[in-house]
Amino acid sequence: MQSHINRITDILRRDDGISGAMHYTEQISWILFLKFLDDFEQREADSAELDGKEYRYILDPAFRWSSWIRRDKGKFSGDDLKDFVNRELFPYLKGFRHADADYHSIKYKIGEIFFFLENRIESGHTLREILDIIDSLNFQNQEDLFELSKIYEDLLQGMGNDGGNSGEFYTPRCIIKLIVDIVDPKAGQTVYDPAAGSCGFLIEAFHHIKPQVKTDKELGFLNDRTFYGNEKTPLAYILGVMNMILHGVRNPNISKVNTLTTNIRDIQDKDRYDIVLANPPFGGKEKEQIQQNFIFPTNATEMLFLQHIAKMIRVGGRTGIVVPEGVLFNTGEAFKNIKKEILENYNLHTIISLPAGVFLPYSGVKTNVIFFDKVGSTRDIWYYEIGLGRTLTKNKPITYAEIKDIGEFQKTRAITPNSWIVNVGDIRDYDLSAKNPNKAKEVALEAPDTIVARMGERNKKIERLHGELAKMIRE
Repeated sequence: MQSHINRITDILRRDDGISGAMHYTEQISWILFLKFLDDFEQREADSAELDGKEYRYILDPAFRWSSWIRRDKGKFSGDDLKDFVNRELFPYLKGFRHADADYHSIKYKIGEIFFFLENRIESGHTLREILDIIDSLNFQNQEDLFELSKIYEDLLQGMGNDGGNSGEFYTPRCIIKLIVDIVDPKAGQTVYDPAAGSCGFLIEAFHHIKPQVKTDKELGFLNDRTFYGNEKTPLAYILGVMNMILHGVRNPNISKVNTLTTNIRDIQDKDRYDIVLANPPFGGKEKEQIQQNFIFPTNATEMLFLQHIAKMIRVGGRTGIVVPEGVLFNTGEAFKNIKKEILENYNLHTIISLPAGVFLPYSGVKTNVIFFDKVGSTRDIWYYEIGLGRTLTKNKPITYAEIKDIGEFQKTRAITPNSWIVNVGDIRDYDLSAKNPNKAKEVALEAPDTIVARMGERNKKIERLHGELAKMIRE
């Protein structure tokens, strides 16, 4: 299957309508999704027939993949095929956003996805070539679906590696897995990501929870009422919803909305979640109008998200959040007030210092992961500083094997050369920086030319003293 996707990306790179990894990932996504949907509907129809029932198809016959993709290829290619996709198929799918009022239905989700999509493939013949390749794939069993989901993750990672603004779509999966392992969401709990991107946190939480599910009722809750998220960027929203469905979450409750437009004073208990997982955007600046939605106004996007997340956790709930280094050491008024609120009203129990370069190539900002629960106040914080003994690069990223033991250390709050505990009473001015007390203090080394110059001066002084001593002996 991977070889087919590689072939498609090569074909798309030559199309006049495609420019860069974001475009070809977007275009491969909608085509893969429609093939996946057709295979899904066929499986459901076959299963219903075995049970003596009739399956109600989501798509009308003329718009099902198996109908239009296999028309007489000699007559339905080039401009005819492109016109059908642009003028009939896409408007039909976009219409689901209004035709079905049930937000939780997969039909509505399809309408949401295609509402923000357009076919960018300029050549109808290129489109036919790609459709034929995808049509040869089979998504009828779990092994095929697992391979498809892995390939899709690779496509999203490729967007991140492409640099620029693509970084918003991809957080290293090993970091996500570590965070989910530590937060440890349980079956029956709700999980929320206010900056969902490609939904990596929600997908990892799904795979973490699914083995715990024992009954059909629990499975229904897992699919329909467990995962929630917001994403304001259209392409990220599209890729995120598709990513969840392709990974097996039939009904992802993802909204295309700017989370920061919510006034946190209006958040009630019914709006809250058991688990919040996020890598919110940082480094951005928000308008004063947006800042007024928060108790402590600031133009630092990461601090607005931190306030939102704190308000969205139910009593007893847990969170793991990636934050830039500045969140820990900045002692500006808003930063101090927000950290004071968390230390006094939440249990900020763990801070993991990530190595520089984790988010290369699209960001070199030093980051940390903070974990806090809505259970009392903070007494002490367990710190862990990840030291890999090597430099991270685009082609040599961090791996799960290098960090997999941290979760076990965190459970026991073990003291190691890389971990230590700080009592909240020892924190000054709300500076939460990870300062490893186990590290030997580094001695600043002088430049070689400075050392040589000093040695020369000392030699001259010795020679002068030697001359004065010799003169005293002669006298």
